[in-house]
Amino acid sequence: MALKVSKVTLDYGGKPVVEEIDFHVEKGDMVTIIGANGSGKSTILKALCRNLIPQNGIVYLDGKSIHKTDTRELAKKLAVLPQSPRVPDDFTVRDLISYGRFPHLGWTGRLQKNDFAVVDWAIEVTKMGALQHRVVSTLSGGERQRAWIAMALAQQPEFLLLDEPTTFLDICYQFEVLELIKKLNMELNLTIVMVLHDLNQAARYSNHLIALKDGKVYRKGTPREVITKTVLEDVFHIKVKIFNDHEHHCPYFIPVSSSLADKFEATENVGREHCV
Repeated sequence: MALKVSKVTLDYGGKPVVEEIDFHVEKGDMVTIIGANGSGKSTILKALCRNLIPQNGIVYLDGKSIHKTDTRELAKKLAVLPQSPRVPDDFTVRDLISYGRFPHLGWTGRLQKNDFAVVDWAIEVTKMGALQHRVVSTLSGGERQRAWIAMALAQQPEFLLLDEPTTFLDICYQFEVLELIKKLNMELNLTIVMVLHDLNQAARYSNHLIALKDGKVYRKGTPREVITKTVLEDVFHIKVKIFNDHEHHCPYFIPVSSSLADKFEATENVGREHCV
């Protein structure tokens, strides 16, 4: 297996957020972590890229603890696209993408012929050629995300971690970004681990899902195994109707009601009965 999380516990300020979670990701897989707000999705992603040190447990990459892997060597294997990434105001798209070559630079710290070729390739793959000399801050949200993905590709990683890559994007740009990510997974055999809020998008664009509840792995499996009435009610407190998307071979659902609202109404009714 390519990526393994073993008995990992994570906390902020002494308060556990994730407790003793276990899961693995096979090479070439496309996995999405889902869960309610505060369930630990982004926290896990931070641990996977070594931005957060576990209190207990180990994250393995290709059988080796990521905390025992040289930083530059780790950056050659693993690229990260965080939420709302920032870039200097004067950076062009090509400047940003070129920055992805940093882990591969020699002692001079300068881009060589091969580095320029990789940057050109990343621009071509993400269809950023017409925009490469634009300042990043002038791009639309979807274009900006494509530029950041191109920078990650310039690292030539085997693993790509994305934390809510469609947040704040209009629906057309969400679709554009997810289609690009899926294409990279299929054509480059790039292993993808991402966090998404939209569960129907997660079901369509993932091979496997990991559902979190109260800081623990509640269910993991294919979209058909995870997107069920029971999981959606237990994890997200919604009642749904589930359908099959035969064209894309995945389930999708329509929310019917909030189970929390049902519980609140039941509690109110009990209160009224006691008042009679």
